Amino acid sequence: MRAGVAAAGAAAPRVRALRRRLAIALVHAALVAATILTLLPLLWMVSASLMPAGEASMVPPRWLPSAPTLEHYRALFARLDLARAFANSLGIAVATTVVSVTLNGLAGYAFARFRFPGRDRIFAILLLALVIPGQLGMLPLFLMLRGLGLVNTYLGVVVPGLASIFGIFLVRQYALGIPQSLLDAARVDGAGELRIFWSVVVPLCRPVLVTLALFTFMGTWNDFLWPLVVLSDSRLQTLPVALANLLGEHVQDTELMMAGAVLTVLPVVVVFLALQRSYIEGIASGSVKQ
Repeated sequence: MRAGVAAAGAAAPRVRALRRRLAIALVHAALVAATILTLLPLLWMVSASLMPAGEASMVPPRWLPSAPTLEHYRALFARLDLARAFANSLGIAVATTVVSVTLNGLAGYAFARFRFPGRDRIFAILLLALVIPGQLGMLPLFLMLRGLGLVNTYLGVVVPGLASIFGIFLVRQYALGIPQSLLDAARVDGAGELRIFWSVVVPLCRPVLVTLALFTFMGTWNDFLWPLVVLSDSRLQTLPVALANLLGEHVQDTELMMAGAVLTVLPVVVVFLALQRSYIEGIASGSVKQ
């Protein structure tokens, strides 16, 4: 009887290890299944953009093109002139991202490390403004830009995105983790505040700044409503607005629409893959900040 009890006790760790491996395998299988379900529409979008005209609408649907062709991409840039819209979106997204990250970084650092009258109250008011839907501010913002003569200009699209409450909050929370002794040592060495920011704060806040840059670029690149409101000149339109016009003119041309969708998604995917390591580092380090 003692031998049976000993054998059962010896088998218990093996059973627990087997259950743990089985649970890990199930989790991995669920993650793989979720990844496939997520990527499947994107893969079909790329495949359909390479199909000959009319093949994407066949029943039953095809998953792979019978004769891959780039004709739809050539049509987008030649016949429909989406090259200008692509360049407009890229220029607006890059300019907004660079200036926004700089301004939000400076403001977030100031709220985290500088003491000035009303600092906490101002920050609390900013946080309260986060609950207000952005659509409610479009009318007064449009009237302000019209008064400044910025309607139907690139600046009219860029200026509203140059600073964001979310960006200031994100940088502030991260900058609170910077050791004060490090900043004091830089001041003792004679560094000015701007020098401290660029030489000390920016390298330490690189993960969160990259994360903010990624969010800003993706949000600006994919923005449809605000460029539609501000820009009336077709030569200034961004890619999402131009593709919406394309939908109205070529609603039956599925392959052409999928080619346009690929062009819209591709820059965002490239930017995300390029900044993926810093983005994940920012998320991971932000999860342990106090």
